Amino acid sequence: MSTFKQLAIIGPTASGKTALAVKVAHKLGAHILSLDSLSIYKEIDIVSAKPTVEERQGIIHFGIDHLYPNESFDVTTYIDLYTQIKEKCQKEKKNLVIVGGTSFYLKMLIEGISPRPSLTITQSGEIAHLMQSPSDTYRMLTIIDPDYMKHIEPGDTYRIHKALEIYIATGEKPSTYFASHPPTAVIREPLDIYEIVWEREVLRKRIRLRTEQMLQEGLIDEIIALENKYTRAPNCMKAIGIKETLMYLDGIYDKEILVEKIAVNTGRLAKRQVTFNNSQFENVVKGSLETLEKILL
Repeated sequence: MSTFKQLAIIGPTASGKTALAVKVAHKLGAHILSLDSLSIYKEIDIVSAKPTVEERQGIIHFGIDHLYPNESFDVTTYIDLYTQIKEKCQKEKKNLVIVGGTSFYLKMLIEGISPRPSLTITQSGEIAHLMQSPSDTYRMLTIIDPDYMKHIEPGDTYRIHKALEIYIATGEKPSTYFASHPPTAVIREPLDIYEIVWEREVLRKRIRLRTEQMLQEGLIDEIIALENKYTRAPNCMKAIGIKETLMYLDGIYDKEILVEKIAVNTGRLAKRQVTFNNSQFENVVKGSLETLEKILL
């Protein structure tokens, strides 16, 4: 389908991305691919601010309710999803709206990733052992490959882990490996990106309001059910909104402090999201929610 069109809508949490994406999808005759590291899980509904069936307004959403909380995923999950969805859109003569709070996945779709080397069981065990002390592993890798590691923050355990995988699996420095295995872009066509911008204080108020609504909708009961079924072991149980509620259930917070902690931590996440978007994407159309609605609709 030569007329296939796609665009991306990004912005911090609670910025109104989902509602705008649904409106745009109706206008364009499009499916939606959600790039959100919590909405991808089934049964994690309230704390992820996942759009309800009613809020989806008949638009097919991908990247939502894709995995169970005890299943893991990484960027390759979204790469596979995007490839399948694009093919589906072309067959059905549909367009695609990509909407993401976790813009890292969008960045990887645009830039691509290098093929990951395979690991033996012994190598996987060695990596797990070394990652018990990420700071020590970071220092080790910095000595081995200072040029590569200078671009990784000491607390970025995801990238430290991936660098370690490459070194253990191949015996090569990560910089050498990536030089001989360059990434291949997944989205090869030009992609229009629209970013919703809010004044910081207004966004904080929106986050606070959404946090209070989550409590009213049954956030605590949802987390109790998740813990009973999956324990606290899965990575998703450490997400903002879940970890604070678990501390409330442990008696560490009262309900007022629970709301405050979730709102503050979500605000910090929003700040990181804005910083990432500003540094990683070029030629982005930025504006208020109202402005972008006028442009897109």
